[in-house]
Order: sequence, then C-alpha cells, then structure tokens
Amino acid sequence: MKIQIINKSKHALPHYETLASAGMDLKANIESAIVLKPLERTIVTTGLFLALPIGTEAQVRPRSGLAAKKGITVLNSPGTIDADYRGEIGVILINLSNEDFTINDGERIAQLVIAKHERAEWKEVKELGATARGTGGFGSTGV
Repeated sequence: MKIQIINKSKHALPHYETLASAGMDLKANIESAIVLKPLERTIVTTGLFLALPIGTEAQVRPRSGLAAKKGITVLNSPGTIDADYRGEIGVILINLSNEDFTINDGERIAQLVIAKHERAEWKEVKELGATARGTGGFGSTGV
C-alpha cells in the first residue's frame, strides 16, 4: 500500500525494522528535550503528515521497551489517525513511573501501525442470537 507522507522532521522516514514487523517507530521531532515527570503527560510532535487511503487508519501504539523499562506509554493507546486527518502526527505520552523521563530529539517514542478497517452499518433488532458465553463478561471465561 502506498501512503503519501510529508516529512518536516530532521529524521528519516519511519520504516519497518524487520520483514515481519507490524509497526514502524515514530521519533520525537522537538527543538529541546522534554522532561516528563511522574504521572505527567505531554504531546510529542513528530514532524510527519499523512494522507491515508479511505478504509485505513494509522494506529499509534506504545513501544514495549519504553513501557517495560521506563514506564512510558501512549495515553490513548492505540491512538487513531483517521484517513481524512491532515495535521501533524502527535504522540500523547504519559510517565507511569516514579522517576523523571527525558525525551530527546530523535528518540523513538511510539510505533505506527497501518490497518484496514470496516465501516459499520447498524441493523437494529429486538434480540440477539444466543451463544454459549451469553452475557458473561469482564473475566467470566477464566480465573
């Protein structure tokens, strides 16, 4: 799939690290370092602008290494970039650790996954078909 992109950052375009990678790393494109205090959140700019095909979205997801090692994650995970959005990609990061975290220019801050999606058309009914699970939810299928 070909996707139009404008790169106003100082960094190379996002790319897949391996043949089987689902996501591409997004890098911070900032003039000066940002110190993210515990429980603080901020929007980190990337300098990237996309034109996605209709029927696709770009999902902004946390990087597992940052989450596991530093407690840094994407707040609205996954963040959705719609096909008709033309603004700069920003990443909402939150520090869930007990220590300050410094975001430097060029730091890999999140992953971007391109995904196809369906558009729903509601069909209102009086009742839904029965299943073995029924109305069980929130942990009802396991311990």
